[in-house]
Amino acid sequence: MEREINQISVVGAGSWGTALALLLGEKGYRVRLWVYEPELVDAIRETGINRMYLPGIRIPEAVQPDHSLKKVLEGSEFVVWVTPSHTIRDVLESAKRHIEPGSIFVGASKGIENNSLMRVSEIVGDVLKADMSVRYVTLSGPTFAHEVVRRHPTTAVIAGKDPEALKAAQRVFNTRSFRIYLNDDEVGVELGGALKNVIAIAAGITAGLNLGSNSRAALITRGLWEIVRLGRAMGANPLTFLGLAGMGDLILTCDGTRSRNFLVGKRIGEGEPLRAIQESMRMVAEGVKTTLSARQLAQKYNIEMPITEKVYEVLYHEKSPHSAIEELMTRKLKFELYMDNLIRDDSGDTSPVH
Repeated sequence: MEREINQISVVGAGSWGTALALLLGEKGYRVRLWVYEPELVDAIRETGINRMYLPGIRIPEAVQPDHSLKKVLEGSEFVVWVTPSHTIRDVLESAKRHIEPGSIFVGASKGIENNSLMRVSEIVGDVLKADMSVRYVTLSGPTFAHEVVRRHPTTAVIAGKDPEALKAAQRVFNTRSFRIYLNDDEVGVELGGALKNVIAIAAGITAGLNLGSNSRAALITRGLWEIVRLGRAMGANPLTFLGLAGMGDLILTCDGTRSRNFLVGKRIGEGEPLRAIQESMRMVAEGVKTTLSARQLAQKYNIEMPITEKVYEVLYHEKSPHSAIEELMTRKLKFELYMDNLIRDDSGDTSPVH
């Protein structure tokens, strides 16, 4: 028999965290929303609107904002984690004594931790340890917050290993306009959600250079192939990357004016330095930090990821975007796809594929 969820905690009140809290509150759940900025808590309580991250959208009274992790988390059997990926470890360390053992823990952040190269699920497992026995699932997919709260038809995917937790999370999040699919490939869903941000920066650079649709289509397609090859090396199901957390999220992030990562790339292509761009942004473009982790993973697993490498050089070594593109276009010629066991070593061999 499925357990009823009475109390939901959403940790993180950026645009996506606020959107999820709103969606759940409108479904009738009691939702506590952790807000990092104390002044924003007061503003939301007074106006019913998160003017900083989701302006113009009224938050239902069922959603109660608070700056105290203790008040937000204690007694909650369903936790949705939506802080920027590079802050997860620190915030979770502060929060862990308030998290109920055995609760369902939904990771809705996208990224790969620098240096440790841990995915979000691995960071959570590392901080909470096995004795917490939280039941972890990942929520991902092509989901712009502003469209979700306006009830535009949207689909997402929840991945994990615990069948009961998967079904419970699917039931909690699914609405008439927000359709949830399930997947048991946690590795693939997490990687797809993180790595697409790197490719989105590259796509934005081509937009900033006014290179047109051909260039963007090439980056999306070849970028997806980079993600597939790394994902397979890390144990993911390659077919996952044809789904919502792979191709779906990649298309959205590479072709949307609301994508922070795309806009960072576009501004770089237009000639702005990265530091100035970051200082002007209130919300985090996850792809900037994820580029470092993606490059390290490519080196660790000996996977060639030329687009990722050039994004890294542009972001961190001030390589000219024009030079990066020329180097990509003049690489050694090779076959497009290598299908022996789905993916064969991309060594540059141009012999026929059987």
